[in-house]
Amino acid sequence: MNAARATTIWIALGIACACVLVASLAMGSVALPVSRALGALFHMHAATPDIADDIVLTLRLPRALAGFASGALLATAGALLQVLLRNPLAEPYVLGVSGGAAAFALAAMLASLPWWGVDIASCAGAFASIVLVLGLARRDLWRSGQDASPRLLLTGVVIASGWGALITLMLSVAPENRLRGMIFWLTGDLNGAAAPWPALIALAVVLVAIVPASPQLNVLLRGDAAAQALGVPVARLRLRVYLVASLAAAAAVTTAGTIGFVGLVVPHLLRLAFGNDQRMLVPAAALAGGLAVMAADLAARTIIAPAQLPVGVVTALIGVPMFLWMLLRRPR
Repeated sequence: MNAARATTIWIALGIACACVLVASLAMGSVALPVSRALGALFHMHAATPDIADDIVLTLRLPRALAGFASGALLATAGALLQVLLRNPLAEPYVLGVSGGAAAFALAAMLASLPWWGVDIASCAGAFASIVLVLGLARRDLWRSGQDASPRLLLTGVVIASGWGALITLMLSVAPENRLRGMIFWLTGDLNGAAAPWPALIALAVVLVAIVPASPQLNVLLRGDAAAQALGVPVARLRLRVYLVASLAAAAAVTTAGTIGFVGLVVPHLLRLAFGNDQRMLVPAAALAGGLAVMAADLAARTIIAPAQLPVGVVTALIGVPMFLWMLLRRPR
């Protein structure tokens, strides 16, 4: 793909993100004119701050930014893992990161920890899973002549199953007054996302770490032997992709819980539309993933306002038929 076309795609996705962000600031259980929402955002009114400013700056803007960062991280992680595992069904949660984060977060909720304690516990659980998978699959990851995909995939699935059992146990013994919040967290919830900056910083780190390696990812798609013949350090590249994808998934889950289908559907949709050049795909996946979660969260806040749906429910309801449609279009 030439640079001009890739730039056009990135600009179009960026404009769409900006439009959805503005809609997210203006729409909700309390509707605001777009001019008023933008005035609160840029402090363009002379009056003293009022409730509209609080709604925009304290509630809607942090939530929209957290949704964008979470979606961008999930889609980027999905695109990277599909390259690493050479499996079109790979997605950010396949290596057990979400399971570890969920198990630790639910344990923190059972212990009645504050929101920041739940976030810290979730982050710790995600990194515990990363360390477990890395420790169990380290030999295959470091061997340039051996395909690490089966070991990584099997290890991740087994660890995810173990975390799933712990999650089921905690849900079974949880008191009713905490069960609703736990289930909302498990299905993906941006309601408590008051601090989007850690996720945005993680997104910047992920993109800086992986975008320069995009040409090597294109070579890695041809197989380890071809990559080695062309001078690509396969073992180091595998480890880099695994760590970056895991960091992205961990940051997304810590911010918004387990939002499904974004990391699976968004990279597939971009490949069908624009091809499999990772130089274009990785930045486009970040923009499209952020757009998808912001739009899903806007729908979750407005469909049955003033009540709210978990954003993960909306992404699943849209993602399932979309993925089935993509499978039907895929040539045999």
